[in-house]
Amino acid sequence: MLFSSVLFLFYFLPFVLIIYFISPKKYRNLILFLSSLFFYSWGEPKYIWIMLLSTVLDYTCGRFVDDYKAKGNVGKAKLWLSISISVNLGLLGFFKYSDFLITNINHIFNLNIPILNLVLPIGISFYTFQTMSYTIDVFRGDTKVQKNIISFGTYVTLFPQLIAGPIVRYQTVAEEIDNRVESYYLFGEGIKRFILGLGKKVLLANNIGLLWEYISNFNLAKTPVITAWLGILAFGFQIYFDFSGYSDMAIGLGKIFGFRFLENFNYPYMSTSITEFWRRWHISLGTWFKEYVYIPLGGNRKGRGKQIRNILLVWALTGIWHGASWNFALWGLYFGLILIIEKLFLLELLKKLPSYAKRIYTLLLISISWVIFAFDSMAQGFNYIKILFGYGTSNLFDHTSLYLLYTNVLLFIILGIGSTDMPTRLWKHINNKYQNKKRILLIMENLFLLLVLLLSIAYLVDQSYNPFLYFRF
Repeated sequence: MLFSSVLFLFYFLPFVLIIYFISPKKYRNLILFLSSLFFYSWGEPKYIWIMLLSTVLDYTCGRFVDDYKAKGNVGKAKLWLSISISVNLGLLGFFKYSDFLITNINHIFNLNIPILNLVLPIGISFYTFQTMSYTIDVFRGDTKVQKNIISFGTYVTLFPQLIAGPIVRYQTVAEEIDNRVESYYLFGEGIKRFILGLGKKVLLANNIGLLWEYISNFNLAKTPVITAWLGILAFGFQIYFDFSGYSDMAIGLGKIFGFRFLENFNYPYMSTSITEFWRRWHISLGTWFKEYVYIPLGGNRKGRGKQIRNILLVWALTGIWHGASWNFALWGLYFGLILIIEKLFLLELLKKLPSYAKRIYTLLLISISWVIFAFDSMAQGFNYIKILFGYGTSNLFDHTSLYLLYTNVLLFIILGIGSTDMPTRLWKHINNKYQNKKRILLIMENLFLLLVLLLSIAYLVDQSYNPFLYFRF
C-alpha cells in the first residue's frame, strides 16, 4: 500500500486516524501496532511472520541483554546481542542475497544450482537495521530497555516509516513511544509536511520518471549525447523527489501521531563535494553505518591505512544494502573511493575553487553514480557513461533530443529550483517582510497546500504510473 495511493489517502489513513484519536491513550500503541501490521500485510501477508519474528526476537534479546548487564554478566549479554545480530542479518541475507549468491556460484563453478526465486519482503532492509540498532543500543547503555512488547512492536512496525524509512533508531523515539503528546499544532504541521511530500512524489517524481523510463528503453548505440544527459538528469531528479517525498510523508505522518522523526534529506544537490553530499542524502542510513559499522571498526582513530579500509568496507556494505547486484556494490565503492580521495587531498583543493565550479564537480560525479545505480547490467551502465561523454555515439543531438528538451524544459526548471532551499528561503523572506499580515499569509499557504493536494489526487485518479523506487530495497 503506497502513501501516494487512493486506497491509503481515502480509506486506510482516515479510518486509522478516527480510531486512534477517539481511543484512550493507553490503547493507542495497540491501535498503531495492529493498523501497522494490517498496512504491511495488505501488500505482503505471507511475510508478516518475518516482522513478527523480528519483533519477538529483538524484544526478547533486549530484555536478556539488559538483565545480564544489570547482573554484571557481560559475556551472556554479548551472547544475546550476538543472537539478535546474527538472526537479523541471517534473515536479511537469506531473503535479499540468496539468489544473488547462487547465481554467482553457478557462474564461477559452472554449476546448475536452482535459484530460490524469493520475493524480497517490503522494507526488510529498513526494519532489520532498526531492530538491530535497538539491541546494540541497549547493550551500549545508550537507551533503556522496552519492557512492553506492544510498545516495542509499535516501534518496529510503525507504518509511517516502515517500508522505506527514514531509519529511526529506538533512542530517537524512546520517550515518545510511551509518553508522546499529540496536539493540534503537530497535527497541522504533519498534514502540511505530508501534502508537500505527496506533491514531490506524485507531481514531480512521477512526471520526470516518465522521461527516464522512455529514454532508458532507447537503443544505446543510437542514443545521442543530449538525450543521454536528459535521461540521467531525469533519473537523478526522480530518485531524489521520490525518496525525499516519501521521507517527508513519513515525517509528516509521524508528527500527526506525536512522533518527531529526524530529517532524512537536506538539499543534497546543493552540495559542493561528495563528502557534503553524503551528509545531506539519506541521512539516517549514513548515520546508521557510521554509528554501527565505521566507528566500531575504529573509524579514523587507528591510522590512515585502517581509516581507508574502514571507509571502503562501509561503502561496499552501503552499496550492497541497496540491492543484490554487482552494480550496487560498484556504486558503493565508487563513492568510497571518491570520499577517500577527498579526505586525502581533494577537499583542500576544492576550497580554492569558486562555488559554481565545486557544484558542477559534485553534480557531475553524482550523475555518473546514478548511471551505475540505475543499470543492473554493468556493461549497459558503462556504455551509457561513454555516451554521456561522446563515445559510442555519432550524434550530439537529434530531433528527438530537441523535442524532449523543449517539452520538459519547464519541468526541469521547477525540479532544479525545488531541489534547492530557494523556495524555503523565499517563503521565510515573505513571512518576515509581511509579519503584520499573518492571516493573509496563512490563507496563501493553505490555498497552495490545497492546490497541491487536489492536483496530486487528480493525478492519482487519472494516471497509472506511480512507482516507488525504494520499495525494492
